[in-house]
Amino acid sequence: MLYTWKCVAVCWLSLPNLLVISFNLKKRRALYGVLLFFIFSPVIWAKQILVQPGQGSLAEAIAMADEGDELLLKAGHYFGRVVIDKTLTLQGEGEAIIDGEGEGRVITVAAENSQILGLTVVNSGDRLSVEDSGIYITKAGAGALVAGNRLEKNLIGIYLKGSKNVVVRDNLIIGSDNRHVNERGNGVQIWNAPGSLIESNTIRQGRDGIFVTTSHHNIFRNNDIQGVRYAIHYMYTNSSEVAGNLSKNNKIGYALMFSDRLNVHDNRSVNDKERGLLLNFVNGSTIERNRVEQCAGKCLFFYNANRNTFMDNYFEGCSIGIHFTAGSEKNKISGNAFVNNKAQVKYVGTRHIEWSYQQRGNYWSDNMSFDLNNDGIADQPYKPNDLVDQILWAHPLAKLLLNSPALQVMRWAQSAFPGLHPGGIKDSAPLMRIPLWMEEAHG
Repeated sequence: MLYTWKCVAVCWLSLPNLLVISFNLKKRRALYGVLLFFIFSPVIWAKQILVQPGQGSLAEAIAMADEGDELLLKAGHYFGRVVIDKTLTLQGEGEAIIDGEGEGRVITVAAENSQILGLTVVNSGDRLSVEDSGIYITKAGAGALVAGNRLEKNLIGIYLKGSKNVVVRDNLIIGSDNRHVNERGNGVQIWNAPGSLIESNTIRQGRDGIFVTTSHHNIFRNNDIQGVRYAIHYMYTNSSEVAGNLSKNNKIGYALMFSDRLNVHDNRSVNDKERGLLLNFVNGSTIERNRVEQCAGKCLFFYNANRNTFMDNYFEGCSIGIHFTAGSEKNKISGNAFVNNKAQVKYVGTRHIEWSYQQRGNYWSDNMSFDLNNDGIADQPYKPNDLVDQILWAHPLAKLLLNSPALQVMRWAQSAFPGLHPGGIKDSAPLMRIPLWMEEAHG
């Protein structure tokens, strides 16, 4: 602080001499600018404050700090909830533990451009009705940075409530393992927080890994999410990006609902139980280069999703490769690989739908076709479901008659008379091999 006053005094006392020396108007204006910077820049006044652990010590330090100060928290336990109501940086040194003692929100950020760095945040309250959280960022907390923290034993890990341009990066979030899923909180929860970036976080347990509703222009990137209900859950969130995330051992990997203009690419789902990727009323979006592997249920569920570009995705080892239903229209589906799924496609309907684009279809591991002209495209179209499949999807008990003479005759008749084939999926340009880049990525 003393150094700052010396700088200001020197600049002020030197000003007349500098003005005499500098007759050029532009130079004089530049000197005035330098002086004003020294006087009014908030960086000059910021200071670092060492905080010792204890009951209420952090709240007291926040109350005494000035705008822009950095609070360096020494290793140890800090008990009690805190509210950041001025722009501050909270930086942990060693294992600095902020303990909410089971009540309310542990840290509330209500000042713009504040930073929460390198802390361990534990023991929020357990009431969903009042949004108890480890770190709760209000509308006034726009531009906050939450990075390198460990959050554990909190109901909701990090909640962005109306705050713009927040960055949540490199945090470890371990949620509740309450046996009643609906009583758990989400790892990161977002409501109306446009411009937010959620990246490179590790999330375990809880209800959903990242849940967002009623927002726009968000980016979820390179997060590792395991042991939750939905890894990433979108509701009413538009013009956003989901990229490079890993979902593993969850109920559903990526549940994208009632959202438009999404860019969903380079994500991975491994061993998720019911769905790898679910699109429900998703429109005008691009879904590219995603991988779903070994899902006990459906690799992809496509429900009433329209005008999407769906290309170069990889689906392997699921009970159903893709379940396509509810009038989804005008989608560009091309370059995808469906590999060793028990059933490649489930489609019940009478409309004829083309699954190739600009003479490029998809790869189907069960397509026993030829390529006599060696152009990489099968000589015959691929139709994944015949009349028997349609009956089985509509009437599951008909599986008891799967090997009966009646169904065998029906399959023979359909092969002999193609006009009997029902409406459904048709790939007019099926690929003969998996695209090379997919094989390299898989290897």
